[in-house]
Order: sequence, then C-alpha cells, then structure tokens
Amino acid sequence: MSLWKAFFNDPVIFISFIGLGIVIGLCVFYAIFFYKKMVNAEQHNN
Repeated sequence: MSLWKAFFNDPVIFISFIGLGIVIGLCVFYAIFFYKKMVNAEQHNN
C-alpha cells in the first residue's frame, strides 16, 4: 500500500496531520504577531 493511499484512506492519520498543520500555523502566526508588537513598542519608546 502506498503512503498516499494510506494517508488519504485512514482518517486518523489525515486528521492528525490537519491538527498538526493548524498548531504549527498558529505557532508561526503568534511568533510573527508578537515580534511585530515588540518592534512597534521599541519604536514608540525611542
């Protein structure tokens, strides 16, 4: 059985990777969000 067939036919694997994608996406979003907030706060302090 190929990996792609197993990925799309098994809902546990499919939903797990969707969940991982959402979590990693949120991590990236908040890292960028707080970095921009820090840069903006530094500019207002100077």
